[in-house]
Amino acid sequence: MLPMSSKNQSHLHSPAQLARGDIWHALTQQATHLTVAQIDAFLARLANAFLAASEQASDSREANLSFHAGQLLKTNGYSFYYLASAAIEASFRKEIEILRSKGNAVAIQTDVTLSLVSYEEMDSKLELGRVSRSLELACAEELTALNMRLASLLECETLSIAQNPFRPDVFLKTLQAVWCDFHPEADAHRLILPFLRANILFDLAPIFQALNETLVARGVLPDLQESYRIKKATAAIKKDAETDVADEIATPENHVAQKLRKYFSGGQDGGRVGSHGSAHEGAHRDGQYADDAGVAHNAVDTKLFHYLADLQKSMAICQMASGTQEVMRLSQIREQMPALANAGVEKHTLDLLSRIFDTVFQNQDIPAQIKELISLLQVPVLKAALMDKEFFFQEAHPARRLIDLLSKYSVSVDQEKGQNDPLFQVMKDNVSRVQREFDQGIDLFDAVVSNLEIFVAKEEAASEAALQLPITQALQKEKFKQANFAAKNEVALRIRTGEVLAFVETFLENRWIKVLTLAYSVQDDKPQAVADAIKTMDDLIWSVKPKVNLEQRQEMVNRLPAILVRLNKWLSLIKWEEADRLRFFAELAECHASIVRAPLDLSPERQLEIAVEAAQQAAERRLVKRAQEESGLQGEPEPDDFTGIVANLERGIWLQFTKKDNTTHNVRLAWVSPMRSLYIFTSSQKEKSFSVSTEELEQSFREHRAQILVLDKVVDRALNAALEDVSLQQELESEESE
Repeated sequence: MLPMSSKNQSHLHSPAQLARGDIWHALTQQATHLTVAQIDAFLARLANAFLAASEQASDSREANLSFHAGQLLKTNGYSFYYLASAAIEASFRKEIEILRSKGNAVAIQTDVTLSLVSYEEMDSKLELGRVSRSLELACAEELTALNMRLASLLECETLSIAQNPFRPDVFLKTLQAVWCDFHPEADAHRLILPFLRANILFDLAPIFQALNETLVARGVLPDLQESYRIKKATAAIKKDAETDVADEIATPENHVAQKLRKYFSGGQDGGRVGSHGSAHEGAHRDGQYADDAGVAHNAVDTKLFHYLADLQKSMAICQMASGTQEVMRLSQIREQMPALANAGVEKHTLDLLSRIFDTVFQNQDIPAQIKELISLLQVPVLKAALMDKEFFFQEAHPARRLIDLLSKYSVSVDQEKGQNDPLFQVMKDNVSRVQREFDQGIDLFDAVVSNLEIFVAKEEAASEAALQLPITQALQKEKFKQANFAAKNEVALRIRTGEVLAFVETFLENRWIKVLTLAYSVQDDKPQAVADAIKTMDDLIWSVKPKVNLEQRQEMVNRLPAILVRLNKWLSLIKWEEADRLRFFAELAECHASIVRAPLDLSPERQLEIAVEAAQQAAERRLVKRAQEESGLQGEPEPDDFTGIVANLERGIWLQFTKKDNTTHNVRLAWVSPMRSLYIFTSSQKEKSFSVSTEELEQSFREHRAQILVLDKVVDRALNAALEDVSLQQELESEESE
């Protein structure tokens, strides 16, 4: 049970003085918006996963199902996008309604009816449950904080993960249901289950974090204690996922962690140096570090620490005096050090961190002025790594996060403004603060990281607002493209048989595709339009087929006036007022007249001859259509590696384009259309944007005029590279000793 202070209780009764219904509505809208924003990237990953699975499948039917599933997503992603958008919001609303209804805020019954369902459905439930618990583990802290705040909002003592309306299980079940609605083939419904996993799904942690921030902004448990959050996270996850959590914990440690432990233990596999226990509970407790296994390690040498503190101050003074700082590497700084870090943990830390910074400085994608800022962090980060070995083990460590953020957003700095760019000023101010103030409190890194992230979030929000007009235009363009694709498909289904008369076939391809495109483009506002346009087309095709008896001809005479009225109505909507329209209707009238005038009393032999002639003509026309289609396909470029590169691009990534005059231009991928047919880019001058089609972007990569800038997770990449170098060096030394 959560102990609440009087301050918290006052918030409980009037959270920011807003109605609770408004808060639930705000949470629903925010969760929906943040989820929908990730759908297009999720679709690309899912489609690629299906296509990859089709190549690896040993069973031909499985391979065929996976291939067609991937193709269906690529060609009809727009439909999935809108199905998922509506379903996600509906799921959140339904879960919230259940939670707020009487009797459900205290407990929600778990599903105990597995014995009453099929084995397939049981497997589906178990698979989704396993993935859900894995996602819960990954977002344990954010989820537990959210549980506590929602419980406060509901005026109840506790709220379990199973009751949280935004829990991972809701995302998974909604996506599975949408897939079943989207794919027409029942056998393909089970295909999605193996791909509902973390590396393909949405990133849920930012969603939960944003929901927490919204509740805090409205006064719901704003002073939630960090220690209590961690404690609750551990308890909640263990309770909700006992069996599967044990399985997750029992899996082998990741490769990097194993290498790090081996490295810090001096090459002995059994070492536990740098384990994930007590990260920074005082760097100098009793003069030693102690990990969670109880193994003691010497604390940072006092002389070394004083030397680093003096060096940090001198670098700060030098920066203040000159305004800039040359990039002096940690490996160079070490040469000037006295013999203070030549053994043990200090030596390993200094060696590894020197390699990491060297790799970062060698990254040609990071501008020089940002490397200068990063160089000023070398000594403070070294001190932080000496005090807290979690720096190497945790990607989210605040000191690592600061370097990653500086690198990631380095190209966002407007080079024309230089040091006057507001983003650069914020970066410089926060780096200077670390350089001046950092002693032993890792929390300082947390503070500056938060400052930088808040500023970047505001900048990106302003940039997104400026993109609303081009995004709206792009959506309209893509919607029309999708409508045209659907229209061509409807016409192709009818003319590929070869049974449609030549002049009607030409009319359908040249004119009725435009009619159907118009109908599909207004489908949201006028859902009956598509059905009417398709029925008019089918009636036209029926009207020019032979009528061999009196009843059929009488039906044609009765229906023909209405068919012609609908034809003319649609043709007027696409503004076809040319002489060709008169010629078409004259030819159509002659065709109808010849059908009516044809003799009725045909012998069975003559009827058979006519049927055979019609079948031969249809077969010939089918062959001609097939040859035309194959010729058209030959003109399309074959998918290659560059097709996959473009398909996997996600918003926020930076590219470098090379112009014809060999000058380069760095741009950020700001938006991808739902069908991934159009990409909108912005530069560091955020008010400028431009769009590129998929085909143009693929061609740019083929011609090496576009390349991806490697700016994310630079510390992680550098750490992996450094460990690989160390492993190789150790192997060589081992071979030489033998």
